[in-house]
Amino acid sequence: METALLPKVQLRELTPNDAEDRFIWSLDKEVTKHLNMPDKYPPFSRDETQKWIEMCIAKSNGYEQKAIMTEDGVHIGWVDLKNIDRLNRHAELGIAIGDKRYWGKGYGLSAMKQMLIWGFKELELNKIWLRVESDNQKAIKSYKKIGYIEEGILREDRLRNGEFVDRLRMSILKSEFFSK
Repeated sequence: METALLPKVQLRELTPNDAEDRFIWSLDKEVTKHLNMPDKYPPFSRDETQKWIEMCIAKSNGYEQKAIMTEDGVHIGWVDLKNIDRLNRHAELGIAIGDKRYWGKGYGLSAMKQMLIWGFKELELNKIWLRVESDNQKAIKSYKKIGYIEEGILREDRLRNGEFVDRLRMSILKSEFFSK
């Protein structure tokens, strides 16, 4: 992967002020289409969004979630590690660029790369895995670009708009990531 061409991003801890951006992004059905969200509109109220951010800040929900910031300080999304298995040293990655002006420009790849470095070094993980809907070809392409490989298909693994959709399970090992 050619990282020199990726835009620079900074991952920072969440703040209570991030809730408004998150709420606004949740109102856009194109942003939330591939995210695991309740089947209602809006998926979360402002109050529910604020409470979620507070739980992430307090680290009381099992998520290590960080805000994605552009080089010029614009909050554009989030990336997290969850389902952290410290015994077997693996975790699940989740990422979303909520600000669509930054889609398709490498910001997600850049943020994911930083989160992988953090997870492998700081949390001493050996494997970071994810689930992605099988029809989300843009995301699958970006995950493969960073080095993820397909482990298998999770059949009818997510209920989306009243229909079950398959998801791929993909992963990257610490040794694979750092050998690139």
